Amino acid sequence: MKKKIFILGELNVDLIFTGNDVTPEWNKEKLVDGFEQALGSSSAITASCLAGLGFDVYFVGVVGDDPFGHFCTEQLKKNGVNAKYVTFDRNLKTGVTLSLSTNVDRALLTYMGAIPKLHERYLPESLFAEADHIHFGSYFLQEEMKEKWKEIFEKAQKHSISTSFDTGWDPNNQWDRDNIIKLLEFTDFFIPSEKELFQILQINGIEDIIGNLPDKRRVVAVKRGAEGSVLIDQDSDVIKEKAFEILPVDTTGAGDSFNAGLIAGYLSGIKERELLKFANACGAMATLRIGGASSVPTWEQVEEFLHNHLS
Repeated sequence: MKKKIFILGELNVDLIFTGNDVTPEWNKEKLVDGFEQALGSSSAITASCLAGLGFDVYFVGVVGDDPFGHFCTEQLKKNGVNAKYVTFDRNLKTGVTLSLSTNVDRALLTYMGAIPKLHERYLPESLFAEADHIHFGSYFLQEEMKEKWKEIFEKAQKHSISTSFDTGWDPNNQWDRDNIIKLLEFTDFFIPSEKELFQILQINGIEDIIGNLPDKRRVVAVKRGAEGSVLIDQDSDVIKEKAFEILPVDTTGAGDSFNAGLIAGYLSGIKERELLKFANACGAMATLRIGGASSVPTWEQVEEFLHNHLS
């Protein structure tokens, strides 16, 4: 039977402009190479990738009752995600992110709209009876849920449900260190980027991570972009894995796809270095397409990618 994964998350549309020079300049008009409208949000991209990898994925979220909101849910369904727990609120506007993306990096401008409005009342009553794994993304954007995650993850642990989360960047530059540290006790996989983790722990280098993590925690997986990734287990053993050598098209959603690979691999019994390789492959494959969830690979396609790039 397929493992059931519940993604508790934000939803928004990504408007993606791509090219070699997408940096705006006041009072000037520039031409870009490409444009796409795509399903956005860390949580939605992770959900879509997990569905593509063969899992039974349910999305819990809230959007405006508007064209962008309906676009988001239709894209989730197209990607194989069950969207029956997405709430439409006619009093809200669906969030929008403008992504300016090169083959090296990206910059984001976001209109929040419904993004921070997920609330505990939207969670299905069957959550702790059905879920095998619970994940959320964009900790800093999901403002209504910040004080609830610890309670939800603690309850999940009591029901033998594994958990994971990704912080994303904090646009308010507060980083909420104390609450995140407390949440790690009940988190099976904490999956920040290197830059995000440095800000949260107030450190300057990868070598400083272990000494600044709490004793009561489980696995931390750190995304390092072109430098690959690092996995630190609860015994503080460290595994480093290089990134795959590819030519990226669009880096949007690479980290969220890494999240999916890590969760999928873990739920399938893959461990340690092989788990990092699988997650790295999912992240790398995301950079070969426009938009993080415009198309998602199957398990077989990830295995083929690994075979071609490791042989």
